Amino acid sequence: MILINLLPHREAARKQRRDVFNLSLGLSALLGGLIAGGIFLWFQTQISLQQGKNRVLTGEIKVLEGQIKDIAGIEAEIAALRARQQAVEDLQADRNQPVYLLTELVKQLPDGVYISSMRQENQNVTLQGVAQSNERVSELLRNLANNTPWFAKPELVEIVAGSVALNAREQKRVSNFTMRVRLVRSSEVVKAAAPAATAPGASPAAASKAPTVAVPTASKK
Repeated sequence: MILINLLPHREAARKQRRDVFNLSLGLSALLGGLIAGGIFLWFQTQISLQQGKNRVLTGEIKVLEGQIKDIAGIEAEIAALRARQQAVEDLQADRNQPVYLLTELVKQLPDGVYISSMRQENQNVTLQGVAQSNERVSELLRNLANNTPWFAKPELVEIVAGSVALNAREQKRVSNFTMRVRLVRSSEVVKAAAPAATAPGASPAAASKAPTVAVPTASKK
């Protein structure tokens, strides 16, 4: 017997495939939504953790900034105390500077040079005087520059030709000069003399020529 199927089997098969496709599509969408939701929750958790860490770091940074400000204040106080200490030491050491000034100036004055006035402002000394010739003034400049550790940077301000009356009939030509020189502090002289005296190649004679400075110290009560 021959059986003939008169039902629309093709439409039924197509409908079955469509239903399977729609079901798989829905399952895929559901699975994708679950995965996306899981990823979103994971990122949110990571963001929350990082924000917590950031808050902790922000708090620590504020603490460190406060400590840095405290340290800066302490360093400023230390610098101020050191400046005061240095000022006191300079005052103590400079008490004998007029003695050093006059003693060294007498030693370095060449014959035929006379000082008429002297003015000191801080460490700068202005000298005015009379010399028999310009060569005597040059010799004084060389002496102040090379022969003593107590003076530095001598500078000739001006030199003017003049005359001095020896008697009623005779006059002698002289050189009136003005020069500036820096008076070196006692502490600077000691620092400059120490390396020269202790140098490996320094001879005993050179060491004996190093200036001896008696720097006054504060008395203890």
